[in-house]
Amino acid sequence: MEKEIQDGSFKRELGLLDGTMLVVGSMIGSGIFIVSADIARQVGSAFWLIAIWVVTAIITMIAAVSYGELSAMFPKAGGQYVYLKEAYNKLIAFLYGWSLFAVIQTGTIAAVGVAFSKFAAYLYEPLSNENILYELGSFKLNAAQIVSIITIVFLTYVNSKGVKDSKILQTILTIIKILSLFGLIIFGFTLAAKAEIWNANWANVWTPRAFNTTTMSWTNINGSLLLSGISAAMVGSLFSSDAWNGVTFIAGEIKNPQRNVGLSLFLGTLIVSVIYILANLMYIAVLPLDVIATAKSDRVAVVAAQYIFGEAGTIIIAVMIMISTFACNNGLIMAGARVYYTMAKDGLFFKKAATLNKSDVPEWALWIQGIWASALCLTGRYGDLLDFVVIIVMIFYILTIYGIFILRRKMPNAERPYKAFGYPVLPALYIIMASALCIGLLRYKFATCGWGVLIMLIGIPIYYLTKEKEN
Repeated sequence: MEKEIQDGSFKRELGLLDGTMLVVGSMIGSGIFIVSADIARQVGSAFWLIAIWVVTAIITMIAAVSYGELSAMFPKAGGQYVYLKEAYNKLIAFLYGWSLFAVIQTGTIAAVGVAFSKFAAYLYEPLSNENILYELGSFKLNAAQIVSIITIVFLTYVNSKGVKDSKILQTILTIIKILSLFGLIIFGFTLAAKAEIWNANWANVWTPRAFNTTTMSWTNINGSLLLSGISAAMVGSLFSSDAWNGVTFIAGEIKNPQRNVGLSLFLGTLIVSVIYILANLMYIAVLPLDVIATAKSDRVAVVAAQYIFGEAGTIIIAVMIMISTFACNNGLIMAGARVYYTMAKDGLFFKKAATLNKSDVPEWALWIQGIWASALCLTGRYGDLLDFVVIIVMIFYILTIYGIFILRRKMPNAERPYKAFGYPVLPALYIIMASALCIGLLRYKFATCGWGVLIMLIGIPIYYLTKEKEN
């Protein structure tokens, strides 16, 4: 049993601070600086904007504290993949791992990499996605794509040299990120908040509205239009709050994982939820709702920073987002490879991914992930990928949390150093809320979310082909 818990030759070098910083660093990318514009357009009042973020925080934290039970039961590399395998079977676990590699982790790495390069262009314009370097038919290679690929390759290289260097980078960048975000919020409230803007934004607070970008006007909405608006709005907030489960992937390298993985999940999601809600309250105190909804390229934080700091605001936000996205991708790259390593150990991924290098990290798995993420950078379709990601992620979160109920029946006597907080009420509440959201997404955003489900289902024939080959 001791050998299994040590998980091969992984070294347990990450403490509680490292785990918490991985959660925070992986969650906060560029979303909080951007997606509030789309949420404002979809639901159209200060109350509904804040409500979307509060509901997202509740959903995320319930899921995170529920995962604590699973992480304490199975404190080894692979995290969510392992939980699904233990609760269901190899097929369900493979579909998760397949989706993670095909689009969830790699698509997110690509999107975050491109966000880094877009804001780097604020500091040096030739790095912009409008700087086309090569064109062949409909394919266009731009400077932003090259920059994003370079960052992915660099971070993959750093992670291939061992967990020690990548954890130091992650912790330092994430602490800078947290302090700079709190700084932005405090300066916003103290230097730029105006009572008249705050009061105007909270007028007609119960009336949901949608913003028409063609006529540049608001329309009151209710019934199915409101449900559609909420579903669309929550794609952005949920995506901005995702990737908290990455710490479960690297449980094989965390000291005292039975305690520290669950605690990292709770502390990390709590810190991020507080930052997100305060940031949006700051936006509402500084900017009229019309300005939030019509921010150029949805860059709400850039507009807010200009109100706070004047012309220097653009550069301040650009640097903040570059640090934020860089740390985010470091966490995503570090965590994802551990799932492919565990899948390969089960004979469900490339055999070479099951090996560790001399630095005790799955180098081959890191590089295959980096190559595919770089390829996704070249597609230019990362915007669509994010819609695909949210529906798949939510489906597997539901399955994993329902797995707690299954494992309570299946393994009633198993050691549970930590039990899911509020069981069975809170996990059941999460399943109901998340299922309602998935139904809403499939109903109102089927054009993109339907593709997400299809990508996941394509894994079924791949699983059986892989299994036959293995047999």
